[in-house]
Amino acid sequence: MRSTEEVLAHHFQCFASRDLDGLVADYAPEALFFTPDGVLRGSDAIRGVFEKLLSELARPGASITPKKRLVEGEYVYSVFTAETPANSYELANDVFVVRNGMIQMQAFTAVVRAKSDPA
Repeated sequence: MRSTEEVLAHHFQCFASRDLDGLVADYAPEALFFTPDGVLRGSDAIRGVFEKLLSELARPGASITPKKRLVEGEYVYSVFTAETPANSYELANDVFVVRNGMIQMQAFTAVVRAKSDPA
């Protein structure tokens, strides 16, 4: 069974390489994903979040800057910023619970500022 660190290493590697199937495979089938808009249940529902996010981050000029990652047993706290052509993620935070080698829960929140269209 994968450790919390192994699950996260895989998860962040898949995120960096825009591997949607690899990302979703890290979630337990019954995983919960908390967002400011509500709760998603199950890896199929979670897939939609990553489809949208990876599409935005695949654009030229997009970047993510990790700020902090703390791991305590099965719990993970991650802080980062990001820039895309459309948005500035001034502060973003993920909290994970990893159990039995799978992500059981993730909570995501961010301060996102839309960039004005220069045209």
